[in-house]
Parts: sequence; structure tokens; C-alpha cells
Amino acid sequence: MLKINPEVAKAIKEGKPVVALESTIISHGMPYPKNVQTALLVEQTIRNHGGIPATIGIIDGDPIVGMTPEEIEEFGKRQGILKASRRDLPVVYAKKYWAATTVATTMIIAAQAGIELFVTGGIGGVHRGATETMDISADLQELAKTNVTVVCAGAKAILDLPLTLEYLETQGVPVLGFKTKELPAFYTAHSGLSVDYQIDSYEEAARIMKEKRLNKLEGGILITNPIPEQYAMDAKVINAAIDKALKEAEKQGIKGKEVTPFLLKTIVELTGGDSLESNIQLVLNNAAVGAEIIKEYCKLK
Repeated sequence: MLKINPEVAKAIKEGKPVVALESTIISHGMPYPKNVQTALLVEQTIRNHGGIPATIGIIDGDPIVGMTPEEIEEFGKRQGILKASRRDLPVVYAKKYWAATTVATTMIIAAQAGIELFVTGGIGGVHRGATETMDISADLQELAKTNVTVVCAGAKAILDLPLTLEYLETQGVPVLGFKTKELPAFYTAHSGLSVDYQIDSYEEAARIMKEKRLNKLEGGILITNPIPEQYAMDAKVINAAIDKALKEAEKQGIKGKEVTPFLLKTIVELTGGDSLESNIQLVLNNAAVGAEIIKEYCKLK
């Protein structure tokens, strides 16, 4: 069922460095036209670093690997696009819906297309209060079983980061820090939590990826890349905004897959747009690092 952009298909066949990108950030992560501008800028950043971008989305029930600028534009302004995780895919495909791919579904489709590396902003994880609600993102299960390396700025700061790390450890997912021993906290570079291992170069990351695949150790690798300090937010400011947004979500009874988009939107409002700018910069930084890593990985194959 995959519809692979000819440029992307040719690059995969020739073993060139392809980087998968999600589409939830376009449809649910940012307002129009900022979402489209950012998506195209992320793609250009990957090209500037020698990679081939493959933005993934679902159009009329067909998974698209390598959306065109026109398709990204439509995704950015179209109303009613679903947010699809693993459980949604059979229904989305059967009913011919338009749907944006989360971290989990981007990983699934990237793996089916033969793409090894995926760049995102932050992964989903264990939500605060999950000991009562059992609200745990499907992203974590996907990382446990799908053979795709994910470059991100850590888990989204709205989550319970210690429990997210514990869950990843239980699932056997290596959590690596790119030039850091500390798990990035999305809007800031510091969480006070340790990653499993620090890696110090693109080549080192590529070698780890190769060994995992060579030895048939199923599942993903999580490479966490801190937001550059000049774009990081003040920890007190962002944490206060997160706490306020969480209370508002609880007050309004927001649950399930609607929680993350609601919280991110509310935090943007509470920070006067500063969190959105930080979000954009960390994604661009991840795109640059991801492209450099996959270039090194392609040299090893």
C-alpha cells in the first residue's frame, strides 16, 4: 500500500541517507502557516546536510513516504485530519481517511519502506499521573519492537520523564545522549536524569546502529539531542506553564490522544509563543544531527 516518492524510492534502493519525518507536527503541533514553513525548513535542513527527507503522512487511506510540498501545504491547512497511532491504521486505511502519523506510526511506515532513521521533536512517553490513569504513549512500545533509530530532543517535557526512562529500560530500548550524559527535557537541555550512554560523534552513533541490526537485536534506538542553549527556555518559566496547562487539561476533561496537542497549544499561549520558537529550533537541530548520523551509517553498510 505504500506510495513512495520516486526520489525517496531511488535513494532507498541506492543506499543513500534517507531521513523519515512525521506529519503530526504539521497537522496538530503548530498553527498554519508556521507548521508548513517549519516542515519545509526541516526538509531543507536535511538536504543541506546531505540527506534526503521523507515526510510521512496518510492521504485518502494511502501511506505516503515523501510528501510533496503541495501535500504538506494541504496537510497544514486542512481541517479534520486524524492523529493516527498503531491502533488507528487499519481503520484509517479502510475508510480512506487523511491522517497524520505520530512517532509510532511514522516508525512503522518508515520500517516498511526500508528507512532506518527518523527525526522528530520529542517522543511520547509515560504521562504524569499514569499510575492512576495508565496513560502511556504507544511510542514506547513501538521503540521496543520496530527497527528504526529515532533522533529527538528527549521525551516531551509535559510527561513523567523518570517513569518514561524506566519504561524504556524495561522494554530494552537503548537511550543514548548525543554529546551529553543527561536526558534532554525538550524545551531545556537538562532534566537531572541520566541516559544509558553518551555518544560523542556521528560515526559512533552509526556504529551502534549497525551492531544492533547486525546482531538482530530487534527494536529501536533512541538518540537524544539537547536543544541548543541559545534556544532553550528558562526551566522555571516552562515548568510553571506546563503545570498550569496540566491543570487546565484536567479541568476540561481532556483525555487520550487529545492531551498532547492541547497541552502544547496551551503552553504556547502561556509562554507568549516562546515555547513554539524553541520547539522549531530543536527540531531543526535534530534534523541536522539525524542527517549527519544516517550519512555515516550508509558508509558502513
